Amino acid sequence: MQSWVPNIRATQGPKYLAIANALARDVASGLLVAGDRLPPQRALADALGLDLTTVTRAYSEAQRLGLIEGNGRRGSFVLPQENKAPSIATSDPGDLGMNAPPDAFGGSLAAAFCRSTEALLTSSFTPAPFQYQRSGGSPAVRQVGAELLNARGIACEEDTVLIAAGGQHALHAIFSAELQTGDILAVCQFIYPGLLSLARRYGVELRVIESDHNGMSPDALDAACALAPIRGVYLVPTNDNPTTVTMDIERRRSISVVIERHGLMLIEDDAYGFLPEEPLPPIATMVPEQSWYIASVSKVLTPGLRMAWLRAPDVGKAWRLAADMHETAVMAPPLNAAVVGDWVRSGMFAPLVREVREEARARQQIARECLPAGTFQSHEDGYHLWVALGVGASVATIADALRAHGMSVISSDAFSADRIAPTGAMRVSIGGSLSRERLQRGLTLLAALNSPQASRKQSLI
Repeated sequence: MQSWVPNIRATQGPKYLAIANALARDVASGLLVAGDRLPPQRALADALGLDLTTVTRAYSEAQRLGLIEGNGRRGSFVLPQENKAPSIATSDPGDLGMNAPPDAFGGSLAAAFCRSTEALLTSSFTPAPFQYQRSGGSPAVRQVGAELLNARGIACEEDTVLIAAGGQHALHAIFSAELQTGDILAVCQFIYPGLLSLARRYGVELRVIESDHNGMSPDALDAACALAPIRGVYLVPTNDNPTTVTMDIERRRSISVVIERHGLMLIEDDAYGFLPEEPLPPIATMVPEQSWYIASVSKVLTPGLRMAWLRAPDVGKAWRLAADMHETAVMAPPLNAAVVGDWVRSGMFAPLVREVREEARARQQIARECLPAGTFQSHEDGYHLWVALGVGASVATIADALRAHGMSVISSDAFSADRIAPTGAMRVSIGGSLSRERLQRGLTLLAALNSPQASRKQSLI
C-alpha cells in the first residue's frame, strides 16, 4: 500500500493532523489493513506538496495513537487494531422518531472522538474534564464557541456565549429566564415539537404568522405586531424543521427590520446552519442586540454529544441565563464539550461536518430517484423530507410500513402550532443509522403507498 496518498486539500487546520486523521479513517474503513506498508515520508511529502517535517510529525502522531509502527529502514507499517467487545450492548438504533444526522459510516467521528478524548485525558498541561463546571460552561470551550460564531458574523465574546446540554436545553433556559405566562411568541405554522412543549409548559401563546416558500412573511409579522403585544419570534431560517424551507438573504434582512422596528426578541435556532457548504448569514448578525442564537452539534454531527453554544444579547442576560441552565441540567457533559472544542481548535470540526453533508447529499439523490418530482420538499444538505400526502393516502399506514424499514414518518399534525391546519404533509427522516440500501427500499415503498393507485386500494380494505 505504498501508493497511499490521503486527500487533504480541503481540510482546515494543521496538515499533520489531517494526515493522521485520514490514516485513522482509512484504517477504520478497511482501506488500510494490518501489515500494509505506508509510503516513505519523503515520498508522501512530495506527493502532497508538503515539507518533510509535516509528514514526519503526522507519522509520529499516528504512531502515538497506535495506528502504525516504524521499523527502521523497512519503513512504517499499519498495526492490527484491537477490537474489544463492549461490556454493554449498543445495538439499540435509538429513538426513530427523532431527526438525526446520518451515521458517519467511514468511522471518522468515532476515531476523532477517541483521539481527542485520549489527548484530553493524558495531557500534562490541563486537568481531565471530569469535574463540575462553573455556570455557563468551561471558559475555554465558551471562548472556542465565541470564535466559531464570530466567524459566522455574529458579534460575541466569551462572556456572552454559554454551553448548553443540547439545543432543547438552551430553549428551555430562554423560556424560563426571558418569557412569562401570557407572552406571545410569533412562529410559523409548522414548528419543532420541542418548542410546542415548552410553550405549553410555560403558558406562552404561539401566534402563527403567514409563511410562504421563503419562510415567515415580514409583512404579516409587521401587521401582527401592530395588533398584539408580541414579545418575540422563533425562527429556524436554514432547513426549517419540518418544512425544509431556507430563507434567502433578502427575506432575512426584511425580517430583521421588523424585529428591530418592534423591539422583538429573536430566538434563532440554527440547528442545521453549519451544514451548507456556503451558509447564509444568520439573522442574529443583523439584530445582535435583540438575538438569542443557538448552534447545536446534534444536527450537524451527532445528538449523542449533547452540546450546544448559546449566544446571548449581552453579558447581563448571559449570566442570568447561566444560573437557570445550572438549575435545569447543571451543565453539558464536560468531556463532550471539551472534545468538540478540541475539534474546532484543531480544524477537525469542519471535515466531520463535511462528512455529514456529503452523506446527506447522497441520500437526497436517492430521494430524487425514488420519489416523483414535485411531491416533496428538501434541502440539498439536509436529511429530512417534507412530503405532500397523496389524495386518500394514510399517514398512519405509511408510517407503520416504513417503520419496518427503520424509517420515521411523522404527520404534519405533530408540528402544527395552532392545530388548525389540516393534515396534508408528513416529515420523512432519511438520516440516522439507516443504510443507503434500506433507504432506497423504504422510499420506493413510500412512493408506492403515497400514490393515487395505492390510495384507492387502501380505501377498499
